[in-house]
Amino acid sequence: MKLIEAIIKPFKLDEVKDALNEIGIEGITVSEVKGFGRQKGHTELYRGAEYVVDFIPKIKMEIAVSDDLVGKVVETIQNVAKTGRIGDGKIFIIPLEEAVRIRTGEKGSDAI
Repeated sequence: MKLIEAIIKPFKLDEVKDALNEIGIEGITVSEVKGFGRQKGHTELYRGAEYVVDFIPKIKMEIAVSDDLVGKVVETIQNVAKTGRIGDGKIFIIPLEEAVRIRTGEKGSDAI
């Protein structure tokens, strides 16, 4: 099992969610986060004053999947979330040691 963490632009969330649903992914955790990478933030003008926005709003998606679905999920996220512009995000694949469904006690792939 793997935990896939994807950091994407907020306006891409619905498209990515729908695409993942189409390939059979049923469970996704989504968080609103802020951060920066190579973008290093940007400068904005507000009421005539210029200020630096260090942290850019992003969406963090967490998806637990069995090993055989990892490639398909990563490819789907990458294809749908890509705009070709800086700040499209990142995908991290993390080994997932165990998963337990609280309601039934199921473990491993059965729990996800």
